[in-house]
Amino acid sequence: MSFPLRLAALLLAATMGAQAQTEKTQPPKPESPPATSAMSSALFYQLLLGELNLLNEEAGAAFSLLLDAARQTGDARLFQRSVEIALQSRAGDSALQAARAWQKAEPKSRDANRNVLQILIALNRMDEVLEPLKREIRLAAANEREAVINALPRYFARTTNKKQAANLLEQALGEFLNNRATAAAAWTSVGRLRLEAKEYGPALEAARRAQSSAPRAEGPALLALLLMDPARPQAEAMVKKYLETEPARSEMRLEYARRLLEGQRYAEAYEQARQINQQQPEFAEAWLIRGMLELEKNETDAAEQSLQRYVKLAKAPSSGSQSEQNRGLVQAFLTLASIAEKRKDIAAAEAWLAQITDPQDMVRVQSRRADLMARQGRLEEGRKLLQALPERTPEQARAKFSAEAQLLREHKQYQAAYDLLLQATQRLPQDHELQYDLATVAEKMGRLEEMERILRGVMQLKPDYPHSYNALGYSLADRGQRLDEARQLIIKALELAPGDPFISDSLGWVEFRRGNLSEAQRILQEAYKKRPDAEIAAHLGEVLWSQGQRDQAMLVWREGLEINADNETLVETLKRLNVKL
Repeated sequence: MSFPLRLAALLLAATMGAQAQTEKTQPPKPESPPATSAMSSALFYQLLLGELNLLNEEAGAAFSLLLDAARQTGDARLFQRSVEIALQSRAGDSALQAARAWQKAEPKSRDANRNVLQILIALNRMDEVLEPLKREIRLAAANEREAVINALPRYFARTTNKKQAANLLEQALGEFLNNRATAAAAWTSVGRLRLEAKEYGPALEAARRAQSSAPRAEGPALLALLLMDPARPQAEAMVKKYLETEPARSEMRLEYARRLLEGQRYAEAYEQARQINQQQPEFAEAWLIRGMLELEKNETDAAEQSLQRYVKLAKAPSSGSQSEQNRGLVQAFLTLASIAEKRKDIAAAEAWLAQITDPQDMVRVQSRRADLMARQGRLEEGRKLLQALPERTPEQARAKFSAEAQLLREHKQYQAAYDLLLQATQRLPQDHELQYDLATVAEKMGRLEEMERILRGVMQLKPDYPHSYNALGYSLADRGQRLDEARQLIIKALELAPGDPFISDSLGWVEFRRGNLSEAQRILQEAYKKRPDAEIAAHLGEVLWSQGQRDQAMLVWREGLEINADNETLVETLKRLNVKL
């Protein structure tokens, strides 16, 4: 929302609040003249000054003015605005102060309590979480309580101490664990957090309690969450048995499919989605999963049909919660735009992107639009489109820099990308991702010593960032230099991101450079199986080619070209080896 619109909304909120108070105490006479705003000029000026301070990056002053106005009027929208200002400024204690003031003004407000709860968790003040957690459940209407209980584990998504979170949640749920109407949801929520805490025995016990309390409810979906833990065979057997006896339980199948996706068991996930499509063809999300998996298999026409089917169903009024619907539609629109791009149908791609209106997705959407412009020879127009994105927080500034730099890199404007990223890192010197991006562009420009210096700096700035180690290790391996050191760097990256197929690709490549051909083939085949990618295909094909397995190499390369015919590494490999497919 632009500054004038945001200000107008706040002034309207205060005006409506003040006018509502007047109407309660003095009902208008039938023939009285139209009422004017009851908001005083002092309050109007205070709101205006607060927003102007924010515009001038004086967030502390803006917060104080808006919170004072919220306390004067008791208006929930002004309290919410105060919380937003504090959070945008990363002032957690101030955000909590505003949320608690809001809660004091409106003790029965779920929004106020939810803000208190979320901020306490974000600040890791777990000893204060129990009461607002209980209040979150109590404030829910009876017909909404089960949905609220199901959503509670999400609040703890970024909490490091999952065991403490699970204990708090079980304590807060107390009476609801034994209430027939809520027991399945309550035990499911507890079990989810027990699983995240790697307390597999208690998690499985929670699943059993959920199932015994409501055998036909969705509580057994928790069992699907156990697929990737040490109890997997037992849990998966329970899941499959349940699905055999209750074949139409689409929610359960969907949960199972999600867990299969997380485990990269794509064929099995596809089968679950397909069965949902057969049993309940109106179940929207299964078409989304199916479409994405069909695209993963490079079945473009089938993917397009499935995604279009999803879009039609998701837009129906009864398709689910608004937030879930929006997230799914954004994913579908972006993917359909990608399919259109592959077919060189720029107009269709633009049409799909135009349907995305959520401001939170504007960076992604405008990035895609800018790329389409660049492909039509309108690169500068694309840059201006990205430069026009809002920039009110450091996060928004970083996103803008990153998007424009990515556009320039993809269209080989390396000097412009370098200049832009140099400016970005000077403005945001602690942003390790922008530093990493600068290093990758420096490498493209042949500034290898500078690239290494920047990546070493990223390692110091963010020691747990795997991509810096991988990038330097791969660069050394690709040039056949300091191979032992390159391997150590890539091993370090894998320790930080176990199983990452792109880092495994780097490890396979360094083994190839060190002459360990069979080990390189093993690693690269495993990486390619996990993630069919054109660059991995280039490396795997070259390893196979060097061992005389030329038919197999050409098969892999053809698959890589189908995935991305423009991949630089694959195109360069085929040219260097003088291979024509």
